[in-house]
Amino acid sequence: MLFSRTPAVRSADQIAVMRRAGRVVAEMHAAIREAIAPGVTTGELDRIGREVLARNGATSNFLGYGHPPFPGVICASVNDMVVHGVPTDDVVLADGDIVSIDCGAIVDGWHGDAAFTAPVGTVPAEVLRLIEVTEASLAAGIEAMVDGNRIGDIGAAVERVALKAGLGVVEGYTGHAIGQAMHEAPNIPNQGTPGTGAKLRVGNVLAIEPMLVLGSPETMVLDDDWSVVTADGRWAAHAEHTIAITPDGPEILTLP
Repeated sequence: MLFSRTPAVRSADQIAVMRRAGRVVAEMHAAIREAIAPGVTTGELDRIGREVLARNGATSNFLGYGHPPFPGVICASVNDMVVHGVPTDDVVLADGDIVSIDCGAIVDGWHGDAAFTAPVGTVPAEVLRLIEVTEASLAAGIEAMVDGNRIGDIGAAVERVALKAGLGVVEGYTGHAIGQAMHEAPNIPNQGTPGTGAKLRVGNVLAIEPMLVLGSPETMVLDDDWSVVTADGRWAAHAEHTIAITPDGPEILTLP
């Protein structure tokens, strides 16, 4: 199983380059977050992401990915869309929406990948709590990324926070190891049993990305073969960082 595969160990020099890629991703997040407002299209947000990549001499690991080739440098997923929303000028953000932005960057062949969910204007308290708990579950997963722990410890930590808050955890979509490809083995599920799966070591670099929902965790894929929505139409939130395991513990690479 991909869950059992041992993540690659990266050198300090390789992690340094991934840190540079991560900082480009962080800059994309900051610029896009500032632009999120009622009346803005997800296509406009994608163009902001492209500008940040160009300014930093970085390339996108989203654009052209997969089959059919993904057409944007960001995924922009609104309300009940969990992940993989295709950015377009046909989708206009409205007051009360939420939007998750997932994006990445390649610098000198090494990848960074991260996501956040933001409110658009004023949203209900229940929805703000969904975003906050999703971020808290990501933080718990990151805390479990220490030398000697196992992959199951990460998923268990994410799931514990979500279930304690009464939220659903989307199954079938996971985090992943990351390096010279955006998605590398093993997968990092958002559920797990402590003490199971491959052992974590200093030099591992993983992208942890919980996806939580207000209702049922069941999902379906729309006709564009990309956009994943909740089956019951309840809203979803997504958060992600790229993290390296260091001798001093986890280091988030996708921060400014």
